[in-house]
Amino acid sequence: MPGLIGKKIGMTSVFSADGKNVPCTVIEAGPCVVTQVKTVEKDGYSAFQLGFAEAKEKNTTKALMGIFKKAGTTPKKHLAEFKFDEEYNLGDTITVEIFSDSEFVDVVGTSKGKGFQGVMKRHGFGGVGQSTHGQDDRARKPGSIGACSYPAKVFKGMRMAGHMGGDRVTTQNLKVLKVIPEHNLILVKGSVAGWNGSTVLIEK
Repeated sequence: MPGLIGKKIGMTSVFSADGKNVPCTVIEAGPCVVTQVKTVEKDGYSAFQLGFAEAKEKNTTKALMGIFKKAGTTPKKHLAEFKFDEEYNLGDTITVEIFSDSEFVDVVGTSKGKGFQGVMKRHGFGGVGQSTHGQDDRARKPGSIGACSYPAKVFKGMRMAGHMGGDRVTTQNLKVLKVIPEHNLILVKGSVAGWNGSTVLIEK
């Protein structure tokens, strides 16, 4: 699936042709450099590895530096693989213009971390029992989490309190409202997972 690596700038709103105020997310998409070309003969599949955002050479491993030097480009901070119908060569630059003819895109991001949370916030539990008749310490508890005699264990996947957020989230079928090639920006309708400045993947 063709796409680009980008950075979430933030949210704003634009007016549509019929005068409606539409909330949208502004994403800086590319420009991305082709750092590796995967082939069926050598790698078992065909894809293009793209690099985005400048990185310092002292913070880049020697293995990656070899890849960047072969592509004739500077070190990049983020790498991702995409499958394009078009053919590209090492060192080619791909810009946001590839989305000019796209009506919808998928955006992959990392959701905001919310730390350790209880079951009511994490899973939407309704709480246990009523708040009267002396019940004062179980209002936000999950209740029973398994049988006591058989099978005498808690099954994997039981919804319980724990770390919330920081997950890979794909938001599908976001409408492309506007593409601004001169500033490498794409505006998509609605929200995208992640904080402002976080790295996202935009796929056709």
